[in-house]
Amino acid sequence: MTRQKLPLSFYRQDDVLALSRQLLGKYLFTQFEGVLTGGLIVETEAYRAPEDRASHAYGMRRTKRNEVMYQAGGVCYVYTCYGLYPLFNVVTHQKDVPHAILIRALEPTDGLEEMRVRRRQTQIKRNLTAGPGALAQALGILPQHNGWDLTNSLIWIEDRGLIIASEDIIASPRVGVAYAGEDAQLPWRFRIKNNKWTSPAK
Repeated sequence: MTRQKLPLSFYRQDDVLALSRQLLGKYLFTQFEGVLTGGLIVETEAYRAPEDRASHAYGMRRTKRNEVMYQAGGVCYVYTCYGLYPLFNVVTHQKDVPHAILIRALEPTDGLEEMRVRRRQTQIKRNLTAGPGALAQALGILPQHNGWDLTNSLIWIEDRGLIIASEDIIASPRVGVAYAGEDAQLPWRFRIKNNKWTSPAK
């Protein structure tokens, strides 16, 4: 099996929609306290500021929370949703261009028992890693991991040579962005067709 971390050049491409598709089929891992957990990325969402009303950086808004989005691509943006759930995003493009990709779901391949314990579940089932809050909890990702370098830390993404054909990718509106007006209908949520580990369709 070929295991290769994605290089910074991958994250610094300028087309966040294409990158969101390219991340499908890549593998996201964490290794905290020596325990490897992770799996195949099966669902993503693109956020393309400054024009995207669903983005935290819409209109080039800068806050303490979203400042990481303005770094050069290749770091993670971790924020807390509703004060409860950390969500894991990949920052892309160049410095001061705030593009990001939310990783919404993965098919677990490594460390399933540890993920089950973190999720306080009695068995391995879809909601172990389907949905961005579940995914982050299963992988042990916390707000303090915000800004970590995805090429040189305990959180990384690997390319194992799997390419998802365009006809096997479903594009649909993003989840939970009704506040974004017309932008809420943009088909910027991407899922691998017929994969049982994607989050429930809305």
